[in-house]
Amino acid sequence: MAVEKTGALVLAAGKGTRMKSETPKVMLPVLEEPLLWYVLKNLASSTVSESCVVVGHGREVVENYLAENWPGVKLSVQDRQKGTGHAVMCAREWLAKSDHVLVTPGDVPHLTGGSADRLIEEHIFSKAACTFYGFRPEDPTGYGRVITEEGLVRIVEERDATEKEKKCPVANSGIYVFRTRELLESLEEISSDNAQGEYYLTDVVGIMSRKGQGVKVVLLENAAEASGVNDPLQLASASMDIRDRILEKHMKQGVRFADPTTVYVGPKVKIAEDVEIGPFVQIYGNSEIGRGSKIGSHSVLKNVLCGERTDLKGYVDISDSRLSNGVAVGPFAHIRNGSEVREGAYIGKFVEIKKSRIGAKAKVPHLSYIGDAEIGERTNIGAGTITCNFDGVNKHRTTIGSDCFVGSDTMLVAPVTLGDSSYTGAGSVITKDVPEGSLAVARSRQANIEGWAHRKKKQGGQS
Repeated sequence: MAVEKTGALVLAAGKGTRMKSETPKVMLPVLEEPLLWYVLKNLASSTVSESCVVVGHGREVVENYLAENWPGVKLSVQDRQKGTGHAVMCAREWLAKSDHVLVTPGDVPHLTGGSADRLIEEHIFSKAACTFYGFRPEDPTGYGRVITEEGLVRIVEERDATEKEKKCPVANSGIYVFRTRELLESLEEISSDNAQGEYYLTDVVGIMSRKGQGVKVVLLENAAEASGVNDPLQLASASMDIRDRILEKHMKQGVRFADPTTVYVGPKVKIAEDVEIGPFVQIYGNSEIGRGSKIGSHSVLKNVLCGERTDLKGYVDISDSRLSNGVAVGPFAHIRNGSEVREGAYIGKFVEIKKSRIGAKAKVPHLSYIGDAEIGERTNIGAGTITCNFDGVNKHRTTIGSDCFVGSDTMLVAPVTLGDSSYTGAGSVITKDVPEGSLAVARSRQANIEGWAHRKKKQGGQS
C-alpha cells in the first residue's frame, strides 16, 4: 500500500489591518526574523512532505523573501482577499498533489513541528475527513467557537455567533488537517453569506460533519501554540515569549546572561559554552559566538561569526563580519560589510571598519576609519587614520603590509599601497605607494613666525 502524502498549506495572504502597517503581517519581524519564518521552520521539523504559501497582500515582498530564503516552498496566489476558504480554493492545483493537507495560518509562530505531527497522526488514525485543533484560551474574544451539538461539529466566527455561542469555552485554532478530496468537494459548497461577506474555511467543517464524513476536534495540549498575531500588542507578546524560550535554551547550555530581561537573541544564533553576555545586548541572524567569549553591554551583532575568547567591550555594532579567536573590540566600534578581523587583533574605541581585512595581532586602537582596506599582521594604525577610499564615483582599496606603523592623523588616499615594515609620519597625506621599510612624510614644512601673536594682539587693541 502506498504511503499517503501530507502537504502543508500556509495562509499568508491577509492584510492584517489591525497592525496598521504597510508591511505584510507575515513579514513583520520577531527577533529580526519574519513571522512567516517561524511557521515554515516549525513545519520543516514536522513530517509534512511539502509546504505551499498562499500570498496576496504585499505579494512581491513575501515572494521575494521566500525565493531567497525558502526556495523549496511553493506559492499560490490569492489576488483578492475574500476569506480563508477562498485562499484555499486558490491553491487547488497544488492541493491535488497530496492525499491530506495541513492548513495553518501564517501568523501562528508558536505551533511546534511535534504538535503538527500529532494532529496529522490523529487525523490519519481516525480516518476523519477533517481533524482540527480546538483550545481553551483564557479570553476567547476574537476567536471562532467550536460548537458540538447532536453529534455534529461546526465552527462559528465570533462576528456571526449568538450570545449563547460566544459563551462556548472551546475556540478554533485555525489549524486543520483535511483529506484533500473531500476538502476540494466541500469548498464548492461554501458561500459568502455572512457578516464579513467572505468565504470561510470554517464552513467546510460543518459541511463535512453534516455529510457524515467525519470531523474530529483535538484539544491542543499547550493552548499558547494556537496564539495568533493580529495587532502590535500580540506581536510584542509573541516576541517576548519566543525570546524567553531562546534564552532559557542557551542558559541550559552554559551561557551566562548578566540580565536576561534586557537581552535579545534571534532563533538562528549559536552560542557556545562559557560565554558571558552583558545587559542590553542584541544578537541576530546567523551569528555564532565561540567558547569563552565576552559580549559587553549595549552591543548589537547581526550575522557575525566570533571565534573563541573574543572580547567585545561594549557599545559595539557589528554586522556581516567575522572575528577570529582572541580578537578584542571596543568600546564604541562599528564593523560591517564583510570585514574580517584576524586572530589576536585589536579594534579600539570610535573605530569603524568597513569591507576590510585586519591581520593577526594588528591594532587599530582609536578614532580611525578603515574602509576597503587590507592591513597586514602586527601593523599599528595611529589615532585619526583614515583610508580615503571614495573619489565621488568609485571605491578604491588601500593595502598596508605587515609590521607597519602608520602615524596619527594619516590620510591614505586610495588606491595606495604601503609595503611591509613601512612608516608614515603623523599628519601625512599619502597619495603614492610607500616602498617596503621606508618612512613616508607628506606634510608642509613647519614655519615659526616670531612675534606674530604680540603684533596681532597690538593690532586688535588699536581697532
